[in-house]
Amino acid sequence: MEINVKIVKKEIIKPSSPTPNHLRNFKLSLLDQFSPAAYASMVLFYSIIGTANQHFVPLAGRINDNAVIECSDQGTLFVEARVDCLLSKLLEKPNNQVIRKFIPVDIIECSEEHGDRALLLVQASFFSCGGLAIGVSISHKIADASTVSTFIKGWAAAAYGAHDEAVLPLVEVSSIFPPQNLPFKMLSVKFNEEKCVTERCVFQASKIAALQTKATSESVRPPTRVEAVTALIWKCATKASRSNSKQSRPSVLAQSVNIRKRMEPPLPENTMGNLMGHFASRARESDIDLANLVVQMRKGMQDFGENYVKKLQEGNPVIAITKALKEFENLLHGGNTDFYIFTSLCRFPFYGIDFGWGKPTWVTSPRYPFKNIIALIDSRDGDGIEAWVTLTEEDMAFFERDQELLEFASLNPSVMPKCSP
Repeated sequence: MEINVKIVKKEIIKPSSPTPNHLRNFKLSLLDQFSPAAYASMVLFYSIIGTANQHFVPLAGRINDNAVIECSDQGTLFVEARVDCLLSKLLEKPNNQVIRKFIPVDIIECSEEHGDRALLLVQASFFSCGGLAIGVSISHKIADASTVSTFIKGWAAAAYGAHDEAVLPLVEVSSIFPPQNLPFKMLSVKFNEEKCVTERCVFQASKIAALQTKATSESVRPPTRVEAVTALIWKCATKASRSNSKQSRPSVLAQSVNIRKRMEPPLPENTMGNLMGHFASRARESDIDLANLVVQMRKGMQDFGENYVKKLQEGNPVIAITKALKEFENLLHGGNTDFYIFTSLCRFPFYGIDFGWGKPTWVTSPRYPFKNIIALIDSRDGDGIEAWVTLTEEDMAFFERDQELLEFASLNPSVMPKCSP
């Protein structure tokens, strides 16, 4: 798909008034310190354009020594672009490489050495039909999916004039997990950069219901939407890998988890920071039955809450984090293991974000070509799920022909845009 996204303007947007002196140093939490220097990105597509409180002050600052954000009012990057096609053309068959043109940052080039990088980057791309794409990237040093959602909702409410609907961020995480003098500057995880491809699989609500029934067992009655879809993709990806490698080997699934609700007491969803962790589930060489995979995931989630989160709060959080990271490092570099990383953006209210042009036609999170990374997000109706799956070219060729997958998923169907010439 040839779509030209032409950058026509770049500028730094600074706060309308200086940050007060008592707010000029924002402490990173320990969890933020361990987060990679990368960006979390979302793109919201709108089909038709219609006709001073303390919010996210730290986002206009810069990171200093992986410990604090200096709220120095250096500003955020704003990019304006023009797109030489109709939005409907893009949404007929969404292409991941094209979608990445709608965010002003490339995660592969990000590193801690770029300490002068803006923490917030925004790109507004205008289509020839009047459609609009809003791309938002926020540093993972201060934001996870929940924080990105809170920011965009607050920004949209302010833009629409609905200030009473804006939810202000809570920023006290450093008091729960104080920053430490770590012997390194950042977590450096090198993903496998083999030549990979990314494909979009869409699961309609009725198909997910049937999949949940199929994945039900005595131990899990019934699995959640995310558990059922994740188990199927994990199974089909593992089958593809084993078919191409000509051997049966262990398969490990790592899932990201929002820990706000799992803490005692739970933290509000608008708590600002990178409050997430990961747990791993393992499938034996000979057993990738759908129901069994769901059982392994449910067990992993329970162990995560009972062990990792509890140790974060009651024990030594540095030891808890480094031990977990070491375990994942061993899995990543173990060699004879299939390792998959899943993340879910389901149930985040991105489709409810209205800047004044109505609800988004489509929302997605651009993917980068790292091997065995899978991301889930709700479809527009809130009941279906879209999965972006990145595998090696060889594994993807097998994966996308898997009949069990095709029984429940459609490969990259049209988003059904409402935009017209």
